Amino acid sequence: MPKFIRIRGARTNNLKSLDVDIQRGRLTVFVGVSGSGKSSLVFDTIAAEAGHQLNETFPPFTRNRLPRWTRPETDEIGGLSPVVLIDQRRIGGNARSTVGTITDTWTYLRLLFSRAGTPHVGESNRFSFNDPAGMCPSCSGLGEIVVSAVERFLDLDRSLAEGAILLPGFGNGGYWYSQYADIGAFDPGTPLRDWTPDERAALLYGGEHAARLGTRPPKDYEGVVERFERIYLHTSDDLSDRKRETIERFTRSQTCPDCHGDRLNEAARAVTVLGRTIGELARMEITELAGLVDEVRDPAVAPVVAALGDKLRAMITIGLGYLHLGRATPTLSGGESQRVKTVKHLGSSLVEMLYVFDEPTVGLHPHDVASMTALLRRLRDKGNTVLVVEHDPAVMAIADEIVEIGPDAGAGGGRLVFQGSFDGLRSAGTATSAALAARTPLTTAPRPPQGVITVAGATRNNLRNLTVDVPAGVLTALTGVAGSGKSSLAAELGAQHSAIVIDQRPVSVNRRSTPVTYTGIAGAVRKLFARHSGLPAGMFSANSDGACPDCKGLGVIYTDLAFMDGQESVCETCHGRRFTEEVLRHRVNGLSIADLDDLTIADALDRLPDRRIRDGLRHLDRAGLGYLRLGQPLTTLSGGECQRVKIARELREAAEPALYVLDEPTTGLHLRDIATLLGVLDQLVGEGHTVVVIEHNLDVVRHADWVIDLGPGPGRHGGRVLYQGPVAGLKGTATAAALHADR
Repeated sequence: MPKFIRIRGARTNNLKSLDVDIQRGRLTVFVGVSGSGKSSLVFDTIAAEAGHQLNETFPPFTRNRLPRWTRPETDEIGGLSPVVLIDQRRIGGNARSTVGTITDTWTYLRLLFSRAGTPHVGESNRFSFNDPAGMCPSCSGLGEIVVSAVERFLDLDRSLAEGAILLPGFGNGGYWYSQYADIGAFDPGTPLRDWTPDERAALLYGGEHAARLGTRPPKDYEGVVERFERIYLHTSDDLSDRKRETIERFTRSQTCPDCHGDRLNEAARAVTVLGRTIGELARMEITELAGLVDEVRDPAVAPVVAALGDKLRAMITIGLGYLHLGRATPTLSGGESQRVKTVKHLGSSLVEMLYVFDEPTVGLHPHDVASMTALLRRLRDKGNTVLVVEHDPAVMAIADEIVEIGPDAGAGGGRLVFQGSFDGLRSAGTATSAALAARTPLTTAPRPPQGVITVAGATRNNLRNLTVDVPAGVLTALTGVAGSGKSSLAAELGAQHSAIVIDQRPVSVNRRSTPVTYTGIAGAVRKLFARHSGLPAGMFSANSDGACPDCKGLGVIYTDLAFMDGQESVCETCHGRRFTEEVLRHRVNGLSIADLDDLTIADALDRLPDRRIRDGLRHLDRAGLGYLRLGQPLTTLSGGECQRVKIARELREAAEPALYVLDEPTTGLHLRDIATLLGVLDQLVGEGHTVVVIEHNLDVVRHADWVIDLGPGPGRHGGRVLYQGPVAGLKGTATAAALHADR
């Protein structure tokens, strides 16, 4: 067995023919400024080649159903093992996916109830909300039903003739308008607010309400609600985008009135173990549930209890004890999703595997980081190789070896600048060593608030009828251990005060969307080249006249190979440049239109002499994204990068003072780049906006004008405000202890 993962001539993305040997069986942490190339090395080179080679061992039929890996551009890679990639992508899934189903704990719980439950109802599928044998017939196992949001149907200040019915097709001139305005039962010229309650009920619901009117509607009359539900909710055909938008606008979800959110049918809901139904156990915090499960003494189900207990304790070990098994996976954060994915590997007997983690401390309070570092060491000590991309000094400190890629971002990165111990890194003179030595000072003279924004009576999730005053016109940090209620409080703030929420969800789902298209400078770029060349602007569009005729402006030719992987090959006519030779001959400052794809935002600001282009890009640069290439698909951005793209858009478009809520904006940021982010947040505050950040990064907390610290623990142990005030006065909490320890 080789002692090293050997890499020679790695050239993926911005890597500069990088050579490096990484010791197997060790915990190696990769660091470097944002965009330096560390992810290109770890994920796009090492993990991609390991994943591709593992897939090649399967027959074509199976291979066609496995994740696709793009092979990296290298001279040599050796010493690889089967790879387990644990990234930050949200687990997502549909409404049927829960923490219980994704971790297989629900499978054990179903088995327990089917064997030891009272009364006995049969097989374990009778406790599955995804199986017709167990699901609630009213909600089909979703726990919620879609109902008409009748309060959104009417504008009471308008008459029928003025469009009082807001649903599509019901307004004056719409398809169904005459069936209400022209039947003689309603006055089309009187605002609905002046109608009697009976008249409004007859309009909406028909039936017995219509029968009470002096002038009765026709026998086949349908109320607005009945007609809407028949057309939009009781159809089984494929819904058009327009229909989906209407349903989203005029309906809402509510707990199923039959199963009360348990998702199961009546028979399954009646079965108990230790006097509790399976629905009650699904709503328990995992920490509490683990203790209860251990009380089951029936020897016949001892193996089930042991397996279920092991799974639950593994989740507690990695800091997820505050979740419950009924929690829908789409509601999990990126950090929570990543930790859930690790559960299945804790009990694995496989050794000499290659585990790859992407910032595993995301979403963790400094108080909770030790649980994750213990997990990383546990995986290593079982005989595996663990590679971690991370910015947290606490993870660097427990590494066997640190590899820094740099020295800068984008074209200025892609080189090996340090390899050695954490102590060696501190004196290495790199960007990371300099950032480790620096610390953001504690704010002792906070900006004065310009009023308050009150969150009143918040009861979302674990919040305990919370009323909090958030100071307006300053930077406020919401802090506390994971699961303490920060995100719930931020959600209440957004719901009660129409906040602009800037989260980490993808900016685009279209691979053709790039910084050029997103910022709207594509037209300005084409016009710039048109002015210098004398050609029409359309010639400089890869989707128009100037596109290579053979690849249609894609740069590649795709060949479908049926059951084998489809083959993409570089277009032999344009050599991947996407344009005709006539177009490529014309240049601006030495750059052809094809060269722009490889140009970074920072370089474009220097080399493209056009005010509209600079105005479109400068906010991305100020948000710390100057290293992105102009042609880089936005689908390749990390969650933190997506969030900073959205911040840049707000910097460009913000006008009237607004309330901004940001969810961990430091995700994916190198320590050096946090100062840039703080400058952006200060700019928003300086323009009169109120900025609230959910954040664990201590540099951001120190810089805040105001801190609202929640806790003291996660889940039912949290949901209370422990402190609110200037950061300098924060004492006696887990956040205060972390700030003190970090000085």
